[in-house]
Amino acid sequence: MTINGGISFWYATDTTAPRPARAPLTRDATADVVIVGGGYTGLWTAYYLKASAPDLRVTVLEQKFCGYGASGRNGGWLYNGIAGRDRYAELHGHPAALRLQQAMNDTVTEVIDVAAKEGIDADVHRGGVLEVARSPAQLSRLRAFHTAELGFGETDRTFHDAPATRARVDIADAVGSSCTPHGARVHPLKLVKGLAAACERLGVVIHESTPVTEIAPRRAVTPYGTVRAPFVLRCTEGFTAALKGQKRTWLPMNSSMIATAPLPAEVWASLGWSGREVIGDMAHAYMYAQRTADDRIAIGGRGVPYRYGSRTDHDGRTQPATITALTSLLTSFFPQLTGTEITHAWSGVLGVPRDWCATVSLDRTTGLGLAGGYVGSGVATANLAGRTLRDLVLENPTDLTSLPWVNHRVRRWEPEPFRWLGVQALYAAYREADRHETATHRPTTTPLAHLANRISGRH
Repeated sequence: MTINGGISFWYATDTTAPRPARAPLTRDATADVVIVGGGYTGLWTAYYLKASAPDLRVTVLEQKFCGYGASGRNGGWLYNGIAGRDRYAELHGHPAALRLQQAMNDTVTEVIDVAAKEGIDADVHRGGVLEVARSPAQLSRLRAFHTAELGFGETDRTFHDAPATRARVDIADAVGSSCTPHGARVHPLKLVKGLAAACERLGVVIHESTPVTEIAPRRAVTPYGTVRAPFVLRCTEGFTAALKGQKRTWLPMNSSMIATAPLPAEVWASLGWSGREVIGDMAHAYMYAQRTADDRIAIGGRGVPYRYGSRTDHDGRTQPATITALTSLLTSFFPQLTGTEITHAWSGVLGVPRDWCATVSLDRTTGLGLAGGYVGSGVATANLAGRTLRDLVLENPTDLTSLPWVNHRVRRWEPEPFRWLGVQALYAAYREADRHETATHRPTTTPLAHLANRISGRH
């Protein structure tokens, strides 16, 4: 029987010691910095602020509990991808975007090093990222992607033909792959729990079960009191639309996952995957997967991409049809897993700006700051955002504060019903494009996908 929801598989299988719920806010309060959101972005920001300025009073307000959102539900990809890099190259020039990419490469190591320093056992395995092509059109996109990454300084990235790819991981129909060492598998919940504990050791105040209903200059409003501070930082990612005045800021895109039962040694002998790389593909409706520390496969992708009115799921529950679709995806990659038990299924939301560009910003005149819009690449990007927000708050000009994603502005999403209709149509187009490319075996991307990319703002 598949457990559907319950936040995520990571919660269901977490073996670390439980801790009591953190107390909610009970009255008005003051701080030097108030951070809204107890996920990776908010906690990394709090961690670096307190580590750099121990006397700073830092308060984190979290509506449920730390890691309730994407930080406790994601695919466990700690890697160097950042949403919007190519757009930033267009806006600010290639050298600026190159610096952003180099900062992301370094961020993978930064997260691993801090986890070790703070004693956070997050099942980290630095096996890299393997991007796979499974059709001629995907292979064309993969070659272009590989060349582009080399152009952004990834001289340690390698390209593999079909035999070499399948020798590494026996993926059905694989025709090529590109691999970067700048990636690692993590247990996302263990990482966020350990990070929250590290923040508290530094003296950060964390209030859970404290939903923020409004963010305004120098104050964060909750049902239980208002926290006033010179700086108010919004770190709410896919849940941003629930805040007053933010309905059209970032679209909460759904992503769902399933996890298999632990696979026996003889199955792994046939699959390979001994390097424990995280795996993605070049489909338009892409997938992502990892080999977990207890030898399961956790694999994800789009189900129902968006709920009308920017609504979010209930404690990670996903649609039965999505579980079926992801199970079919799993067995299309690994036919030998047909009939394997699917023990868990869950979903979450990620923040998507209208131009698909992650950003970090601070307005010193109002004290309002924000970071997010990671479009699913937030496990590492949130760390870079946290360090950048630290430098912006402390008014400390650094290489980070001059990166091209700082203080980026983007227009809002369209109102309903146009937003819902547009997203449904776009992902229907992407799915149809994938089906067409698989059926025809043509080496070029279908025009339908190019049109969808232009309309969506992805390219």
